[in-house]
Amino acid sequence: MKKIYTCLLAFISIVTISACNKALNEEPHSILTPDFFKTTQGFKKGLDAAYAGTRMLWGTQNLFTMTVIGTDEFYTGKDGNNDINKYNSNYNTSNGTVTSIWRECYIHINTCNGLLENAATVPDIDEVTKSRMVAEAKFLRANFYFILVQFWGDVTLSKTFQTSANNTADRAPMASVYDLIVQDLKDAIATPSLFASPKTAGVRPGQITKAAAQHVLAKVYLTRAGSSAKKATDYTDAYNTAMAVINTSGLSLLPDFGDVYAEGNENSQEVIWNVQHTPNLAYNGPNNSGGADNVLNHMWVPQYELQPGMKRDVFYGRPYIRCVPTPWLTNTAFQERVNDTRYNKTFQTVWNCNNAASIPVWPNPLPAGAPAGAAPGKPKFALGDIAILMPGTNDATDAQIAAAPYLLIPTRKYTTSLSPYMKKYNDTKRADLNYPSIRPVIVYRLAETYLIASEAAYMGGGPAGDALTLINTVRRRAAFPSANPAVMNVGSIPSIDFILDERSRELCGEQVRWLDLVRTGKLEERVKLYNTEAGANIKPFHVLRPIPQNQIDAVNVGPKYPQNPGWF
Repeated sequence: MKKIYTCLLAFISIVTISACNKALNEEPHSILTPDFFKTTQGFKKGLDAAYAGTRMLWGTQNLFTMTVIGTDEFYTGKDGNNDINKYNSNYNTSNGTVTSIWRECYIHINTCNGLLENAATVPDIDEVTKSRMVAEAKFLRANFYFILVQFWGDVTLSKTFQTSANNTADRAPMASVYDLIVQDLKDAIATPSLFASPKTAGVRPGQITKAAAQHVLAKVYLTRAGSSAKKATDYTDAYNTAMAVINTSGLSLLPDFGDVYAEGNENSQEVIWNVQHTPNLAYNGPNNSGGADNVLNHMWVPQYELQPGMKRDVFYGRPYIRCVPTPWLTNTAFQERVNDTRYNKTFQTVWNCNNAASIPVWPNPLPAGAPAGAAPGKPKFALGDIAILMPGTNDATDAQIAAAPYLLIPTRKYTTSLSPYMKKYNDTKRADLNYPSIRPVIVYRLAETYLIASEAAYMGGGPAGDALTLINTVRRRAAFPSANPAVMNVGSIPSIDFILDERSRELCGEQVRWLDLVRTGKLEERVKLYNTEAGANIKPFHVLRPIPQNQIDAVNVGPKYPQNPGWF
């Protein structure tokens, strides 16, 4: 017999209970009504639902689009969404990607509010466990609000569980939103029952810990310091809080950068917090309309399957072709590849033949410079040999390209359908090529904590020497397996741009770049410099996303809901 589950949707002040009714062959998933929240089962289910809400963000195409593309790192691939990435006139207040992130954040904020509002009256949960659950709910609410305030600035601030629809709403000053975020995270950190770190005994994968709350708080301070809501102590607080994670969490950088995103390593000693994705196809299947699919494994993959000797397979992935790296990212940010190993550990640049039926043969006459053993009509390569090679340089001449047995693609030949792709989210173990990934999505890791502390120190929040020491710690790891990692040390940090460059080398594609550029006041400048697709269109007002038109229209009593400057 089919079971029915009901989920509570809160679109700021508009609450709809019927909009998410779905028939599933599952037990009831989340019935989040006021009375249900007051029960032991309901309180536990509510926290599960709040955690599940993170899957509607991290791993989805929507958050990927809003954080990765349209930056100095990536522009639109052949099958991407051009409007939001190009900042063109079709990118407007009705953009579905923007609307989705706004909606999801408020849905799950409301769930967290229900937990916090009803915790005191829930029976049959011991106080130690309950206080930990409350701390976890505060962490989650802080994260959802942190996303909102970074994308939209002033947003509606709701601290109470909404149980009925109304059609009025306003926007709170960004400073007030940050105050709530900071307080929620401080409360979580101060909770004695909250587990200390992901390596503490009893912590489940993806469960929130004190180290995660400290990392986010450090990032919040750093971000607020670059905004109009800044406080005089923000850089100092960011530095001190990040250093607390580095010194007391028990976590450490992995020796090899290449292991950080190795499949099956998502809970390593470097990972502070990740978002779990379920193998249950009802919630994470290839045709799931709920939006919780982890599709990051598909986003970057180019159209390799159209090339001789190649076909689609699980190992190389399904080519969504949503984005391609900018020349600045591959040619400049990752220019040094002798001592810095991160380029080859970040990008897929070689494809081996997996399709014997389409192996090309040598032409008659042979091209000048053809390798020894080449003969007209003879296969150029065999199954398993290199079929596509992108050496990452522009050295190959046209004659050398013609003489190569495989498809040789220097940097000048990259296209929006075929170029190196960012491989951190590859999932080669799923059952079907078309399935989304069930890998956990790493959201926060210790290398970023080092970079947060370095940036905060550089901006005056800590000892000047620490800014260099911290960034060099991350850089030295990038030299592995060199016997002399000190070759990666730099003697100075000349500008915030260097820190941004280092964040690209370390965190490329990890759904932070757009936010990094806004935080440092560099979005417009660096998009104009390095993104030829979007540079001519981007304007100063693009540092904020448009308030969704649905939200504007839903507020029809009282003052009109304010739109961000520049958006109409």
